Amino acid sequence: MIDPKIIVVPIASGLIAQFSKVLVEAVRTGTVNLKLLNRYGGMPSSHTALVVSLTTVVGISVGVNSAAFAIAFIFSIITIRDAIGFRMYLGEHAAIINKLVSELPANERPKFPQHIIERIGHTPLQAFMGGLVGLTTTLILWAIIP
Repeated sequence: MIDPKIIVVPIASGLIAQFSKVLVEAVRTGTVNLKLLNRYGGMPSSHTALVVSLTTVVGISVGVNSAAFAIAFIFSIITIRDAIGFRMYLGEHAAIINKLVSELPANERPKFPQHIIERIGHTPLQAFMGGLVGLTTTLILWAIIP
């Protein structure tokens, strides 16, 4: 039987990171924006928190010399690289498209999306902090959950 902590702890880590985005933004701007709970990007990376947590629980439960750990580790690298690289490029492209659409004649603008979300990727610092949240949360939850 699989230990439920292997699933629950990474999900909790990802959720904690996602909720912390609201706190970080509230400290930064002075307003609480609950819409951030359903958005990509921002500080810290919840994707990174989740995959680092998953890799950590696999390492703790079956060992770092296992095939499962190798799979989780490679999956984490791909996910983090995607968050920092590809999704950042998508955000840059969205900004360019938004600018181009805003410069169209008024009668042409309704043919295009009104505003494409630009913040969908992460900076290396946001990914690093997500990894730190994932690792720290995992070690704490693994120690306190029976």
